Amino acid sequence: MNSIKWLFSQTQIITNWKRLVSKCLLLLVCLFVISMQPALAGIKDDRYDGNIFVIYAGNGSLVPPKETLAQTLAEHKPAIVTFYTDDSSDCKKYAPVVSEMQAFYGRATEIIPVSVDTLLADNTYQPTEAGYYYGGSVPQVVVFDQSGKVILNKKGQVPFEEIDDKLREIFDLLPRTESVELKRRSPREFSSQLEDQ
Repeated sequence: MNSIKWLFSQTQIITNWKRLVSKCLLLLVCLFVISMQPALAGIKDDRYDGNIFVIYAGNGSLVPPKETLAQTLAEHKPAIVTFYTDDSSDCKKYAPVVSEMQAFYGRATEIIPVSVDTLLADNTYQPTEAGYYYGGSVPQVVVFDQSGKVILNKKGQVPFEEIDDKLREIFDLLPRTESVELKRRSPREFSSQLEDQ
């Protein structure tokens, strides 16, 4: 009889111990969840949110680019190379402009976004590689004509109008003041809600 009581008490101790361990684990999980910081991301900070062209420009078709700079230059096609990082507030704000360039010139020009995180610091680049033109800050825009000549190379948030003027020269289009404005929905409209964050 004593052995049955002893066995019963040992079983109860093990059961109580399992319950205690389960409750402690549940408590630890709850404390972990409560202590986690929410994912705060926005256009005005330098946090990584994901692909800036998808999130802030509503345009995931830009990355990865369809062609390399070497392929585009070999085809004698104009190119727009834009250097960016996904964790830069300046690049996040500039992403809609790059998307707007694609909306207007995407069929006639190759848009090549290049994440500077993919550029090798110790590498010596050739003039047919995008890294050759990187100036050390983001965003940066480099525009090539059909012959491969650089016609614009600027750092910072280059206005769409400035790039548009250079592309109008390449394609021999009327100046913006004389041309009919197309009624398209601006990519900036898609991301206007994000700017308020």
